[in-house]
Amino acid sequence: MTLYLFEYTMQIKKQQKFLMTNKSSIFLILFLVLQFPVFSQQKGFYLPDSLKEKSYDYLNNKIDLYEEDTVRALFYLDSYLSKAKLENNLNEAVNAYSNAIFFVSDSLKPVYADSIVAAAMMTNDAPVIGSAYISKGNFYYSIKDYVQALNFYLKASDYISNSNDNYLKYELKYHIAGIKIHLGFNDEALVLLKECVDFFKKYDEYDYQRGYLNSLHSLGLVYNRLGKYDLSTETNEFALKEAKRLNVELTQNYIVHSEGINQYFKKNYSKAIQNIQQALPAIIRNNDFANETVGYFYIGKCYWDQGQQEKALPYFKKVDRVFSEKKYIRPDLRENYELLVGYYKEKGDVKNQLYYINRLMKADSVLNTNFKYMSGKIHKEYDTKALRQAKQEIEKQLAGKEKTTLLLYFSLAVFFFLTLYFFYRYYSNQKLYRQKFEELMGAEKEKPKAIVVEKEDEEKKGLDINPDVVALILKELEKFENRKKFLEKDLTLVNLASAFNTNSNYLSKVINHYRNKNYNTYLNDLRIDYIVELLKSQSRYRNYTIKALADESGFSTPQHFSKAFFASTGIYPSYFLNELNKEQI
Repeated sequence: MTLYLFEYTMQIKKQQKFLMTNKSSIFLILFLVLQFPVFSQQKGFYLPDSLKEKSYDYLNNKIDLYEEDTVRALFYLDSYLSKAKLENNLNEAVNAYSNAIFFVSDSLKPVYADSIVAAAMMTNDAPVIGSAYISKGNFYYSIKDYVQALNFYLKASDYISNSNDNYLKYELKYHIAGIKIHLGFNDEALVLLKECVDFFKKYDEYDYQRGYLNSLHSLGLVYNRLGKYDLSTETNEFALKEAKRLNVELTQNYIVHSEGINQYFKKNYSKAIQNIQQALPAIIRNNDFANETVGYFYIGKCYWDQGQQEKALPYFKKVDRVFSEKKYIRPDLRENYELLVGYYKEKGDVKNQLYYINRLMKADSVLNTNFKYMSGKIHKEYDTKALRQAKQEIEKQLAGKEKTTLLLYFSLAVFFFLTLYFFYRYYSNQKLYRQKFEELMGAEKEKPKAIVVEKEDEEKKGLDINPDVVALILKELEKFENRKKFLEKDLTLVNLASAFNTNSNYLSKVINHYRNKNYNTYLNDLRIDYIVELLKSQSRYRNYTIKALADESGFSTPQHFSKAFFASTGIYPSYFLNELNKEQI
């Protein structure tokens, strides 16, 4: 298929260069977008009379219907764009170019992504702008630049969140769920996807049906990531049934692919291989190198786990080929290189072992760049230091300087001392926590003594506040503590000062001087002292969750409560509860 965008590529590049040096060229960007030719195989396309009266929804449905028949899809896309130009409808022109991005060459897709947003900005229509940012995010997601994809999804949210377009809100929610799955935040993705399924299934329009099926497919994937394999199978079977009912063949293949991976985790290796191989041709035709790679990896894993290493190797090498070409890697695919390194190490093939160690280090470099927040969660057989040591050892071995025994003893020694260190830290912490617990149990809560403020003392203390004002603030603090007003949520220094009929500066100075702590520590300590006494004196509170205890003591989140509890007592609330319950037994 030939698209008549190619002849305009050089012209576009020249205009882009001009735009970069001219900050006032947003209008030229819009002109650039609207001067693109139509996308059919014939130049100078004219909207057929038979389609002039057809609605945009009709044309859009035709584009979706023939998405796998590019020639027919482009005919309706041409018609859609021509109709928008004839009617001078900028909003629908933006929609046309959003569709067009799926048909143009990869080199032009970034141009389209930028141009869609530029044109949308000219409409001054928040949902249209939000939709354009979603399209741009989708482009970056398709090339696996998840950081950029998330940036543009968040920009879309700025425009969509206050609009009345519920479809766009849930479309964005679906894409955010996809990012969360990629980052490993599967529990959060699960909540979003359930909401998406419930929303999209209510409507019969094509876009809603695709949203419904895509959400179901992702839901099955999340259940797999959470280790709920039977629930994943149940969801996939239902999704496949729905995809067949709605006659969406491509989605059927993705569901079969997903269930194949799930079957691997259920150790049904033959079924896993069958499913993945059945789905791969459609996925390859869809130019989805990411799911193609994942399919190769799990076919290889199926053979590997059955002891058929020689059958597994070609699939693992296909994963490496895609990584070389596309730089695509994700945490579970990292094992691909660990297995290859181990295989060639066992065979004594140090040349290949060194090659795949280098590839593993390259994969780690990409993962560490894109998954810094996940670095503590990714299980690694080789950390960076060990990889470097292994690499140096093999290079020396290839040069005739073998030091295998020394490296082995060194690794064992490091492992031994690290084990001792962690055991020492664990038991030291347990001893310290027990000591803190006993101190808490033995401590009696002391009420702050009433303080009489003398003028001379006040002047010596350098508070630079009228002693009468200080006395008034101290009196208010005493009432505040006795009446347990500190249990109220969202107590800021400013609103507490307002309640005391003083200013925040005076209140802060008085608390710092007479309570020997800043406002936040003062407030947190009051709340923690209260909840500690409550837990010591009333056993029913020991059955509360951390969240419920946080709420009871005035904290807005369990995390804030746990952090404040540790800062005040030196132990975590979960430890304190466990020890209390042990003593009760």
